[in-house]
Amino acid sequence: MVLKKVTDHLGRLVEFSYPPKRIISIVPAITHTLYTLQLQPFIVGRTRYCIFPKEMVNKAEIVGGTKRIFLEKIRSLQPDLIFAEKEENTKEIVEQLEKDFPVYVAEVQSVADVYKLINDLGELTDRKREAQNLRSAIESHIQSMPNQHGKRIAYVIWKNPYMVVGKNTYIHSLLNELGFVNAFSSFDGRYPVVAEEDFKKAQLDELFLATEPFPFEEEHVKAFQKMLPNVKVRLINGEMFWYGPKMIEAVDYFQTIFK
Repeated sequence: MVLKKVTDHLGRLVEFSYPPKRIISIVPAITHTLYTLQLQPFIVGRTRYCIFPKEMVNKAEIVGGTKRIFLEKIRSLQPDLIFAEKEENTKEIVEQLEKDFPVYVAEVQSVADVYKLINDLGELTDRKREAQNLRSAIESHIQSMPNQHGKRIAYVIWKNPYMVVGKNTYIHSLLNELGFVNAFSSFDGRYPVVAEEDFKKAQLDELFLATEPFPFEEEHVKAFQKMLPNVKVRLINGEMFWYGPKMIEAVDYFQTIFK
């Protein structure tokens, strides 16, 4: 056993057995990434929201959700390393887990952060070559994304109250890569609460209603279209805005819907 000391994305010192043989991830996108790095024999725990890759995740135990964990279940799995993320998981969860286990906390707010995370995951799990291959594949696909040439958009994630994607978020960064202008990037907060009047004043070309975390459906599209008759309202697959391996699939999706 080799003890490895690293600093995570928040500057926290993490010490763990290297390479880790019992891994828990409480972040869906990180879980998907770990499987893509061919770590399936070592992933012992995941959240119920960790649903990709579908053919593999059922082999790992469910340890709760992203905001609420089953601590006793995690203890029973005796992980060598737990992966968390600043936005996805709460500070309280990390503080609870780090009393007993090494917890590596990532922070992803941009496409560039995703590349760093993939590299770091490769380093932490002895999967450097696999990580480089994944990163190269994503970078290649990103370069072929369609350019939307400055269309003003809003990306809506919640209802009652309405919440939109703001600045310093991965989704905002990906929208920029697509050539969109996020009409609410000047608002305070990463996920600002907005009102109908804000949508009407935003001079939008298009409005996106994501299928997650709030499950927007066609009825909501019709309601927004009535509110904003001169704006193109789209129902958007929220899974295509996950970071990690989903970014490859997402480019094909974007090429289909953003012609």
